[in-house]
Amino acid sequence: MSGTSQHMSHSALRDYENKYYKGLKNGEFKVKVSDSTYRCPFCPSGSKKDYLRRELFRHACNVGRDSKSTGWKEKARHSALETYIKRYLYRERSLEPVPKRSKIESLKPSNDQQFVWPWMGIVANIKTEFKDGRRVGESGAKMREEFAKEGLNPLKVHPLWTPKGHSGFAIVEFNKEWDGFKNAMDFERSFEVNQCGKTDYISRRNGCDKLYGWVARSDDYNSQGVVGGYLQKNGDLKTVSEKQAEDERKTNKLVLGLTHTLETKNIQLKEVRSKYIKTSASLDKLMVQKEDMIRTFNDEITRMQKTARDYFKKIFMDHEKDRMLLEAQRNDLENIEKELQHRQAQNKTERQRLYHEKKMQNEKATLEQKKADEKKEKETLHAQILDLQRKLDARQALELEIQQRRGALEVMQHMGEDEDVELKKKMDAIRQELTEKEEDLEAMEELQQTLVVRERKTNDELQDARKELINGISALSVRAGNVITVKRMGGLECKPFVSAAEKKGSDDGVLAMTLCSEWENYLSDPSWHPFKIVKDKSGKTKEIIDEEDDKLKFLKNELGDEVLGAVTSALMELNEYNPSGRYTIPELWNSKEGKKASLKEGITYLLSQWKYHKRKRA
Repeated sequence: MSGTSQHMSHSALRDYENKYYKGLKNGEFKVKVSDSTYRCPFCPSGSKKDYLRRELFRHACNVGRDSKSTGWKEKARHSALETYIKRYLYRERSLEPVPKRSKIESLKPSNDQQFVWPWMGIVANIKTEFKDGRRVGESGAKMREEFAKEGLNPLKVHPLWTPKGHSGFAIVEFNKEWDGFKNAMDFERSFEVNQCGKTDYISRRNGCDKLYGWVARSDDYNSQGVVGGYLQKNGDLKTVSEKQAEDERKTNKLVLGLTHTLETKNIQLKEVRSKYIKTSASLDKLMVQKEDMIRTFNDEITRMQKTARDYFKKIFMDHEKDRMLLEAQRNDLENIEKELQHRQAQNKTERQRLYHEKKMQNEKATLEQKKADEKKEKETLHAQILDLQRKLDARQALELEIQQRRGALEVMQHMGEDEDVELKKKMDAIRQELTEKEEDLEAMEELQQTLVVRERKTNDELQDARKELINGISALSVRAGNVITVKRMGGLECKPFVSAAEKKGSDDGVLAMTLCSEWENYLSDPSWHPFKIVKDKSGKTKEIIDEEDDKLKFLKNELGDEVLGAVTSALMELNEYNPSGRYTIPELWNSKEGKKASLKEGITYLLSQWKYHKRKRA
């Protein structure tokens, strides 16, 4: 059966069950034949028979739960009958109106009898048979299941045995609380309704095969035999009022315990609240101190920024003054040059030669002096770095010693308020030494800051010198075979594109320039980042070209490995020199070794060019 048809069957089953349940309530189907006999209105006419109420209930349960031999309509009818028996037939004697009472009063009998507690019921006249030399009877688990179907909720059913076998009696145990007492009384009433109570058992037990049942009371507890022995071993006698008083005592004891716990928690809450108030006040004080520190810091930063602006403004004004002075001097020199050209036209070539020689000599002297200054500055910087490293090590050792001194001081402070004179002297000495160490640390930090500033300034000067050297070499004429050149890092070579265009049958160069220009645009796009991060053998991460990038795979398939190599080389250079801007950067380059040239190599090359031009003019 599919999921949809199965859902429809369950829905139809519920509808049929409700329909027949209403019919039973309204009297459309006759169930009761006499005071003690009943008949199933849904069984076929040929198989109808009379049942006791419990037997009819069992019949309805079996048919309603049988999923193999009956149809779902038949199951719906008997499920409705089962519900009707539980809700009406078992309670039809308790439907008369009674005065409203509390839960305990409704359970309490008219006279304050003694019951066996935990609440127990007695089942008598259980059918037994002789088998294998002793009498056997129905198991306790089966009887418990039958009582549970009737809504009596027993905990256990213990058949009572004697040396000869099953005694024909069983003890039914119920919950120790009041709901268990109610179930025990319902258990007794269910037997009394069918004239199977204790009185009926005493008067009619001979020759009758019915089951009898009642709640165990004092007479059963004090009786001789297997029933009394079991009750005396597993229970006590209590009246309902005694049980109620015992519950009240337990409740009062629980209330007292909870009251004491509540008082203790209230005291703890007051202590926590007091600690919270103190901590909150301390935090407020710290926040005020923090705000004052931030305000002082901001004022100092503002002052430093103002000083820096004034300083840069002064430098700019001095620069402008020097620029105007140089401009005036340049104009004067141009006028002098024109006058000399006018007056000494015959010696123009000689004068120009002398002038250029003097200029190149000055440049040579300047470059040599700059080279010497840079070498001296590098040596000084290296010495400063070594000295800074030594001072950093000393500073770390000093910080460690300060921390140790502080720890020792805190230990001494925690040793108690009643210290002796010797201990106080030691603490004062440690405080004095700690103050001196902290002053040494502050002095060392100031010296370190000064050295860092000087290092940055020297590095900036070296970078400026490198830029001027790049500009100077760029202004020279480029010859084939030059070792030191200026290379545009990230620039794309067009030669591989020309070769690829020739392979495709294009000789006019237009296709090559178009392809080269297109890939230069790709290289300048920061959103295209065909790199991936990998780890080398030492565990450090680095970026390499992602060969699975769609554009690079297309480039390799369309134009070949030579063009791919040119593009990936330009990509690596851009990623190293300008990954964010994606435009080319001029760099001093050693074309012979294929690497960035040093400042010394550039100066040496520039001097060699000067000597070459000097010889050429001579």
